[in-house]
Amino acid sequence: MKTDIAKGLLSIEAVFLRPEEPFTWASGIKSPIYCDNRLTLTAPEVRIKVEEGLVATIREHYPDCEVVMGTSTAGIAHAAIVGHLMNIPMGYVRGSAKDHGRTNQIEGKLLPGQKVVVIEDLISTGGSAVDTVEVLRSAGAEVLGIASIFTYGMKKGLDRFKEHQVKNISLCDLDTLVEVAAETGYIRESDKERILKFRDNPSDEGWMKGDK
Repeated sequence: MKTDIAKGLLSIEAVFLRPEEPFTWASGIKSPIYCDNRLTLTAPEVRIKVEEGLVATIREHYPDCEVVMGTSTAGIAHAAIVGHLMNIPMGYVRGSAKDHGRTNQIEGKLLPGQKVVVIEDLISTGGSAVDTVEVLRSAGAEVLGIASIFTYGMKKGLDRFKEHQVKNISLCDLDTLVEVAAETGYIRESDKERILKFRDNPSDEGWMKGDK
């Protein structure tokens, strides 16, 4: 599945690998990769692979799931499709509570004790995903874990999940993606190590010079 998802993401340019001309993140960090999984929504062939993959992941790793909750905003559409395919309730968690009406942060009905899986499109440092989990836990939900489309596998994210006791299962990861990209000629074989070096320490720009 990881290889199929990687091929799909690359084919629709949901993921760009550009080690020779890095992207600049809001934090100022130079990155050889840019990921926009929202593009899967407008590519039906890739979209169905992603949604069926998320369903299969939940059934295998979180068989007791009763509700899926999307992260705001990128996880919402995927949670809706997965909820429909599984015929179970879905909702989503806002980045912050509304300042009007019922001031909800959780949208959709959620009962205390319900077993929830969070749907996320991209895992980098894991901050937004963990925040979503903690909001749901505070509301009395039993969060079984996260099902995500893609993860960089960054140490900061892995450490954060461990600290908060959060399980994440991703359909695809950076290691698989760079292998597929090299095999198809999207990047050079020599670029694989550079991109993974970035992943292991994003704040160290040595990867751009090929430092060991």
